[in-house]
Amino acid sequence: MSYLLKEFLKCGFACQMHTVGTLLTGKHTLKNSIAFSGQTLNTSRALSQISAKNMDSFSYVIVGAGSAGCVLANRLTEDPHSTVKLLEAGPKDTILDSKLLLWKIHMPAALTYNLCDEKYNWYYHTTSQKHMDNRIMYWPRGRVWGGSSSLNAMVYIRGHAEDYNRWSKEGAVGWDYEFCLPYFKKAQTHELGADLYRGGNGPLHVSRGKTKNPLHRAFLDAAQQAGYAFTEDMNGFQQEGFGWMDMTIHKGQRWSTASAYLRPALPRPNLSVEDSTLVTKILFEGTKAIGIEYVKNGEKKKVFASKEVILSGGAINSPQLLMLSGVGNADDLKKIGIPVVCNLSGVGQNLQDHLEVYIQQKCTQPITLYKSQKPLQMVKIGLEWFWKCTGDGATAHLESGGFIRSRPGVSHPDIQFHFLPSQVIDHGRVASQLEAYQVHVGPMRSTSVGWLKLKSTDPREHPVLEPNYLSTEIDVWEFRQCVKLAREIFAQEAFEKFRGSEIQPGSHVQSDGEIDAFIRQKADSAYHPSCTCKMGKSSDPTAVVDPQTKVIGIENLRVVDASIMPSIVSGNLNAPTIMVAEKAADIIKGLPSLQEKNVPVYKPNTLETQR
Repeated sequence: MSYLLKEFLKCGFACQMHTVGTLLTGKHTLKNSIAFSGQTLNTSRALSQISAKNMDSFSYVIVGAGSAGCVLANRLTEDPHSTVKLLEAGPKDTILDSKLLLWKIHMPAALTYNLCDEKYNWYYHTTSQKHMDNRIMYWPRGRVWGGSSSLNAMVYIRGHAEDYNRWSKEGAVGWDYEFCLPYFKKAQTHELGADLYRGGNGPLHVSRGKTKNPLHRAFLDAAQQAGYAFTEDMNGFQQEGFGWMDMTIHKGQRWSTASAYLRPALPRPNLSVEDSTLVTKILFEGTKAIGIEYVKNGEKKKVFASKEVILSGGAINSPQLLMLSGVGNADDLKKIGIPVVCNLSGVGQNLQDHLEVYIQQKCTQPITLYKSQKPLQMVKIGLEWFWKCTGDGATAHLESGGFIRSRPGVSHPDIQFHFLPSQVIDHGRVASQLEAYQVHVGPMRSTSVGWLKLKSTDPREHPVLEPNYLSTEIDVWEFRQCVKLAREIFAQEAFEKFRGSEIQPGSHVQSDGEIDAFIRQKADSAYHPSCTCKMGKSSDPTAVVDPQTKVIGIENLRVVDASIMPSIVSGNLNAPTIMVAEKAADIIKGLPSLQEKNVPVYKPNTLETQR
């Protein structure tokens, strides 16, 4: 975590560099003069405009070099006859082409620097949440090469097979688990090797934790003492239970989609990438998307797509750009003076997210990460990581976790745990105050659904974000259950020699009403906004894209990112977003979908009990 390095910086080991190299792009010029004596000046100008348009034209224009956009840029340029222009609002994820110089991104333990830094982060905030004591919630989203895969906690979780079978039932035909699993595997190289569920030859490296902190083992033992199973692979046959987390860390460095997909594709002559660009709108001829307008270094520019425009800006930026361009609820667009290109009422609706809360316990032994915040120890951690990319700097420390069902009758897990041998305060902006450990816990399929809308026609202005958290009784009950079940695990014998007093919620919080009040005051987003450009059948009035990822009612326009999920998956979103982009790339290229039938998935022997 970033608190490991904050004091280390004060010791003068690492010098921050603020000058980021920019892509130098020359303007295309028309070199050949037109020598026909009878031509008029107007004809000459028209030909010049056409030539300039052609020279700024690519087969595909992709908006957003994030978790999905980097995948698409790589896969679509595998065909040397296809050209791709990739536009990213933020900077590169390197300084002078060095990942080490931008260690704030690539050192796994430094992750909260960028969660709280507007340079690489859209830094969104929600509306005041009336069911959470009117709190305004903070939503970091990546604005850099790699997008949120360059900011996240590097936890690799796919969700449950039933999430994708549910998608198919919700109208995303062809997105069942048997059609999604092969794309998870295609993307992945797991350090434990390929099997029926893991990939062995993909660009996305996935690993397990290396720290061997005894608190992780205590957590897993305590979960088993509480009656839960140990699972060897929560992304494989059995999600339900507790085990070791997979992480997108490779050789001690964050392995974002920029590292996995974009950098290997940069030498290709058919890929052009722009950073630090602000896309302002999609260009249309009628209801046909023909290109993108954007601003670079204060200059307004246009780029054209001969095949398709693809939006991969994420669950906030993609619907925002659609609405700015006249695609959305017609009444809402007219109110702020945006000409309507296509009345598509589902744009920005169906907003879903995961909430979580931290259950924190004092630790009676000096084995947490608290000691790692001391200046001398930070110097040692930093030196080791810069020299060998090993040690406490080479992990995000969220190395164990689990999935359980909240109650009898639930078919597959709906509660997730991440264990951390430290204490997190205010999104990591405040260093831990004492030896402590915590578990992040929250429900995964909440029924509260929100929306986002434009404030104005200014693309620089953040949209209104209304997640509508905890607006249903069942969501309140599930969260209360999360707290009770987490406390039960922490009370097991495995923690006996480590357990001090409870920090949060605190021993004074016992009744249902007191637990509910604690949740309203302390729960926060797990940073998983999604579902705002819902995929579904063309006949579904709430759908924005069809199962081919095409925007309904518009030609040559697709959305490929977490926004097209019909409903939120049971786990973290980065791995599913990469899978979505891998599968969409084959769709765009006209290839038949990969498929693996009858891959076994664990089911409980009975649903009459909770565990």
